[in-house]
Amino acid sequence: MTSIPGSAVLVRYVKSSHQNDPGRTVLELILVAFAIFTLLQSRTRADRSGKHFIQFTDKEIDELVDEWTPEPLAAPLNDVEASDLAAVPIVVGQNGPKPTLTKQSAKIIANLASYNFTGLAGKEVIKERAIETLRKYGLGSCGPPGFYGTLDVHMQLERDLADFLGTEAAIIYSQGFSTISSVIPAFCKRGDIIVADRGVNFAIQKGIQISRSTVRWYDHNDLKSLEDVLDAVEKERKKRRGPLTRRFIITEGIFEKDGAMTDLPKLIEIKYRKKYRLILDESISFGTVGRTGRGLTELYNVPATKVDMLVGSMAIGLCAGGGFCAGSQNVIDHQQINGPSFVFSASMPALLAVSASEGIDILRSSPSILTKLQQNIRVARTLLDDLDCISIPSHPASPIIHMHVRKPTPLLLHPASASSGSGHSLKPSNPTSVLPREASKWDWDIEAEERALQQVVEEALKRGVMVTRAKRLRGQEMVEARPSIRLALTSELSADEVKKAVKIVSNALKDVLRK
Repeated sequence: MTSIPGSAVLVRYVKSSHQNDPGRTVLELILVAFAIFTLLQSRTRADRSGKHFIQFTDKEIDELVDEWTPEPLAAPLNDVEASDLAAVPIVVGQNGPKPTLTKQSAKIIANLASYNFTGLAGKEVIKERAIETLRKYGLGSCGPPGFYGTLDVHMQLERDLADFLGTEAAIIYSQGFSTISSVIPAFCKRGDIIVADRGVNFAIQKGIQISRSTVRWYDHNDLKSLEDVLDAVEKERKKRRGPLTRRFIITEGIFEKDGAMTDLPKLIEIKYRKKYRLILDESISFGTVGRTGRGLTELYNVPATKVDMLVGSMAIGLCAGGGFCAGSQNVIDHQQINGPSFVFSASMPALLAVSASEGIDILRSSPSILTKLQQNIRVARTLLDDLDCISIPSHPASPIIHMHVRKPTPLLLHPASASSGSGHSLKPSNPTSVLPREASKWDWDIEAEERALQQVVEEALKRGVMVTRAKRLRGQEMVEARPSIRLALTSELSADEVKKAVKIVSNALKDVLRK
């Protein structure tokens, strides 16, 4: 025993332990015996007797298999869902401003349903570059960017985005939806304060939910309400004498739910005065507003560096795929190891990265595309604003136009019922397109509105114009939006074609809503 290295120390420990506490020695011996027994145990018990298992014959196994009825992978469609699915038009060949549909008697004269604002989806130069890239790189890396998924075209796209927007750096994500829902929890943690617009899109709602931060909501696109909420947050912090935490304002440039536009200069002034960080989702405004499509910062002549995090979708503005976040170098570096979607998702296919870079070059060199888009928007709004059967909450420069059924009385939103600790604003909202949490208590019949609007969509399609209802995940969103028809304007149509198409939609609205 004494010849074993360290044995003297072990013997001295046992003697001392036994002398001070004999019961401890017994316990340690039991633990040592249990450890030895565990190590000597077989890793699997397959070689032991099956006394605890029922042995079935082949006939019994076959009978059980025949009797088993698996649950369906998805719940069967109800009547409304089946009707909506049957009404979805099927495009033959390439989509574009005038696609060909199956089972369509009338010739399509305008596609006002697809997000193809600047016509990049049909550019031959982008298609050729995508084919070249596919032949050179293949379809995708099938690996995350931090491992072996990053290619030179990915890094070039990040440089192109940063240079185009005027920020220090940018980072790209492979899915547009996952971009903002990953950026938010990368910076916002438990205990941080988020003050968000009640009308933000579903992806932002998911990001806020994942972050587990303390959330306060302000009335939709109402900066006076925002200031009131910020003052209430500061008053509460002083009352509790709590420590300073990270604080964020989260909103959209152009809101996906209704096309309203944020007053960015005023928002930035509030942000600096109240000492908050700003996360701005420009998924709709990027590539559609501003002289060259740089978004709200270009439209309002505000330096992009004044926005802490500029987030957007390249699937919408550039007709490519994925999303991006632009900001300071520290903001980008942090996401490379803390952005869930960046760390754990496969990188973007190279052909989409090249398509996005090519789209940026086209927007930069051809500002006339944006001029034509805004001209078509003005033509459409001139015809639609005079209709007495609809209301339009969208900004006059928004490329998406939402149309709600006009009520005979002014639409006033009432505060949602929420406990004082829920973090939701209990102040009455201004008239807006965002429903209260308990809309059934008030004067909204959502199902009736959706049925009427779907009739408008189908009637317009019969006359050769593709439009769509704004589809919502009813019951899953934190704050519901009113049913609406959404028009997506494009620069690929002439002003006369837009005028003709919008007149058809207007007539369909009158025919259905005035019955």
